[in-house]
Amino acid sequence: MSAIPEFTESELSSIREFLRQRFTETVEIQLADAELRLDANSNVVTECPTVFWKARDCNFVVFKSGSNEFRCQFFYNPSDQFGTGHSHYNSLDACVSALLQVQSDHEREKQGVTSGITGKDL
Repeated sequence: MSAIPEFTESELSSIREFLRQRFTETVEIQLADAELRLDANSNVVTECPTVFWKARDCNFVVFKSGSNEFRCQFFYNPSDQFGTGHSHYNSLDACVSALLQVQSDHEREKQGVTSGITGKDL
């Protein structure tokens, strides 16, 4: 199996633009690697390029699991992790958009406000 390509400058710029729109300020992103089981039926782990950022006391990660495949989650601490309800995305924009929307909904629900749309609707 060939190595998964790193995030491109274009992909990183796209993530930065989503963050600027969502948080109305510059959010620093960090590049990392994570080991993921890409096949739920296998114990084999694959090193995947990862983008991490923190905003509003929440941590976000987007994993590149293939040339045009992405996964994501957000968490407040290691035992308090959330996904979007989708195991993977074929579009980085769809992945980041869903991640930010589901986290926003979650944040509002924690504050007792509902928007009428939840992560299940995405």
